[in-house]
Amino acid sequence: MSTFPVLTPSGVPAEVYGQREAQLQRVLIAYIVIGLIFMLLPGTFLGVWNLISISSRHDLETLSPAWMQAHGHAQIFGWIGTFILGIGFYSLSKMGGLPTYAVPRAWITLAFWTVGVCARWHAGVTQWHWRILLPVSAVFELVAFLIFFQTVSGHRPSAGAPRKREPWMLMVIASTAGFLFSLSLNLAAAFQAAWTGIGPAFAHGPDQRLVALQAWGFLVPAIWGFNARWLPVFLGLRPPRAGLLFAALGLAWLSILCGFLQSPQLSAAILPVAAICAVLALQVWEKPAQPPKIQGVHPAFPTFIRISYVWLLVATALWVWAAWADRSGGIWGAARHALTVGFISTMVFCIGQRVLPAFGGARVLYSPNLMFGSLLALTVGCTLRVISEIPAYEGYWQGAWNILPVSAVVELAAVSAFAANLLLTFAHPPAHLRAAK
Repeated sequence: MSTFPVLTPSGVPAEVYGQREAQLQRVLIAYIVIGLIFMLLPGTFLGVWNLISISSRHDLETLSPAWMQAHGHAQIFGWIGTFILGIGFYSLSKMGGLPTYAVPRAWITLAFWTVGVCARWHAGVTQWHWRILLPVSAVFELVAFLIFFQTVSGHRPSAGAPRKREPWMLMVIASTAGFLFSLSLNLAAAFQAAWTGIGPAFAHGPDQRLVALQAWGFLVPAIWGFNARWLPVFLGLRPPRAGLLFAALGLAWLSILCGFLQSPQLSAAILPVAAICAVLALQVWEKPAQPPKIQGVHPAFPTFIRISYVWLLVATALWVWAAWADRSGGIWGAARHALTVGFISTMVFCIGQRVLPAFGGARVLYSPNLMFGSLLALTVGCTLRVISEIPAYEGYWQGAWNILPVSAVVELAAVSAFAANLLLTFAHPPAHLRAAK
């Protein structure tokens, strides 16, 4: 009598599926750990050092632009970019459509990506052989992304899965295109700086446009897409309004286009409309249809999700103000911080501590209270930074310089708590294995 292997819904033998699942979990955890290292060391610690240096001199101009750009690159690509690549490999493989070589390619991508981001940070901070390291780092990052993109573009839906792409999928695809454009523009700027520049810092104009593309063409649409997928489940919200969601995306890209066409004021004026469309599309402030699912996380999880969208609206308002009135970088800095820390980081702290433990082997978050502490500290630190950066840099109130270092230390505590919570979560075995002992 012959025996047949037990098959999963995707047609893969259960034993093979289990082995592949374990491999995917190891890959994802490696991506998350590398991303946390970038967040803590070249990202946050360098940012704190930068801010303390600025505050001690009461002058933004005395700090190297290359240092500030290295900090921003480590945060955007080293932290968030690494998270997104890891989640992309894991989630699409789980959906049953990636070939068996996806796992080895994920490791190769991580190696190329890590080398590229490290080289970019090293070139900006030390300026050692920067004319070589700067373009080489950009090449490594782009190659890593192309390996990722070529692998995941072969994704095929599992048997029985709907063929029509849902709105959240289209948003994620659009953000992936923004990711590619950001890396391509970064490559062009790196070669230009290496050929004509006097240091590893990009010129102010190209850097402003690159930051806008990274934020509004890549990071923000990615969050909107993942929110459209997960918030109806986690917060019990009604399904997103697809038309308004696509309108928000189109306006964000229109804003980027206006920026590249040398119309910064028009570009900025479009962003609040895009943000309002996104809020209305996702219905984050409307009455939920179902109770939120907060098992394993802090009960304040839905509140911080909604706070992040307050930061999004604040960021767009500051973006408009900066386009019209910024003189010394204070309003621009506050706008970027409200967006990258207030909106993006708060959302990553919320969603990351909600989904990554489950992705990493059906684990349970180590400490919901530590989650709350990280989110509260992040909110307080970002508030102190935004309200003090404008009067300090723009010369409205000298006492604001004394608040800036405090905001940096509070935010450092926030990211340290976030990293510790995830690392401790992954250091402990999954709950079902602990219960079986």
